[in-house]
Amino acid sequence: MREGIHPPYGPVVFRDRAANHAFLTRSTMSSEKTVEWEDGNTYPVVDVEISYVSHPFYTGTARVLDTAGRVERFERRFGKRSGA
Repeated sequence: MREGIHPPYGPVVFRDRAANHAFLTRSTMSSEKTVEWEDGNTYPVVDVEISYVSHPFYTGTARVLDTAGRVERFERRFGKRSGA
């Protein structure tokens, strides 16, 4: 890697505000805000809106669309076509 063209890569705490969960990882992101982590060290903290803890795909709380109701509504609106 060439010197001087890459951003600094170091430990950062990402905090999911929706789920009140934080995790320590490495990233090129930084922040003015800091937090004292469980190991006693202080790291920059980046607040995120959603993470694997609060995202519906990972938590299993994803909504299932009512596809049958949508098909029936479409058929009522535009009429049912006869077979081709």
